[in-house]
Amino acid sequence: HSTSEIIILKAAEFKKTKIDYTGTEPSSPCNKCLNVSWDSTPPCTCTINFTLEHAFESNVFMYYGLSNFYQNHRRYVKSRDDSQLNGDNSSLLNPSKECEPYRTNEDKPIAPCGAIANSMFNDTLELYRIDNDTRTPITLIKKGIAWWTDKNVKFRNPTGDGNNLTALFQGTTKPVNWPKPVYMLDSEPDNNGFINEDFIVWMRTAALPTFRKLYRLIERKNNFQPTLQAGKYSLDIAYNYPVHSFDGRKRMILSTISWMGGKNPFLGIAYITVGSICFFLGVVLLFIHHKYGNRNTSADIPN
Repeated sequence: HSTSEIIILKAAEFKKTKIDYTGTEPSSPCNKCLNVSWDSTPPCTCTINFTLEHAFESNVFMYYGLSNFYQNHRRYVKSRDDSQLNGDNSSLLNPSKECEPYRTNEDKPIAPCGAIANSMFNDTLELYRIDNDTRTPITLIKKGIAWWTDKNVKFRNPTGDGNNLTALFQGTTKPVNWPKPVYMLDSEPDNNGFINEDFIVWMRTAALPTFRKLYRLIERKNNFQPTLQAGKYSLDIAYNYPVHSFDGRKRMILSTISWMGGKNPFLGIAYITVGSICFFLGVVLLFIHHKYGNRNTSADIPN
C-alpha cells in the first residue's frame, strides 16, 4: 500500500481555497449583481473579502468554476466551426450550418460562430492582498493557460496581416452576447482574436455540469517568500456573466499542484480499496484451496 499512501499524502499537501460569488444570499456583496444581463453597461462590480489560513508556497493556479452548466449537451458541443477557428478564410465568411442559430446576425457571418463561443465566460477577476488596510494587487498572468497544441495548431487567426486584425475580420460581426468583437479581446497581438487564451480555454468544453477552467497564473517570485502569504485578501469582480436564470453558481478557486496534478485523493483511495479487495479474495481462495483442494476427485467406476 506504499504507493497508495504516497499518493494520498501528496494529495493532502495541496492548498485550495474556493470563493463562491454567485450572490444568491441577500447578505452577499454580489447580490446586487444577481440579475445582471449580458449587455449591462457599465458592468456591475462587487468585492468579496476572505482570509487565507495557510500560505501557498508554490505556483498558484486561479480558476473560475461554474455549476449546473451543461457544456456536454450534444447540440451545444457541435455548435462551432473548427475550420473557421483554424483561420480558414472561406469558413470565416461562410460558417458551418452547425453554428445555427448563431451562424449569422443581421446578414453578417458571426466570428466566432456557434453557441459555445456565444456563451463565453466574461467575468473579470482581480485579486488584492490587504495589509494594514492597504490593498496590494496580485500579479495575474494571462498567458500560458491554454494547451500548446490549441494555441499554436488548432486555433489560428485568418491569414493576412497579423498586425491588423480589424481588416482580417472585416465583413463579420461579433457573437450576439459579446460586448465587443473578437479582434478586441486583448491589446496584445499574440493574445488577440481566435488565439486569445481565455477564449481557447472556454472552447474546450467540459464533460460534467460542474466544472472549473483555468483563468490566471500566479508565479512564485523567489524561494524565500510564499507565492501567497497567509492573511487577508479581497476579490474584485466585474460581474458580467448571468447564471441565476438557470440556477447556476459561480466561484473562484485558488489551488496549487504537484507532479501528480491537482488535489484529488481518489486515486490513492482507489488503490487502497482495490488492493484490500484483492487481499481479501486471496485469503478466501487460499482457505478454499487448503480445505477442498486435496480431496480425491476421481470417481470409482464399477466394472
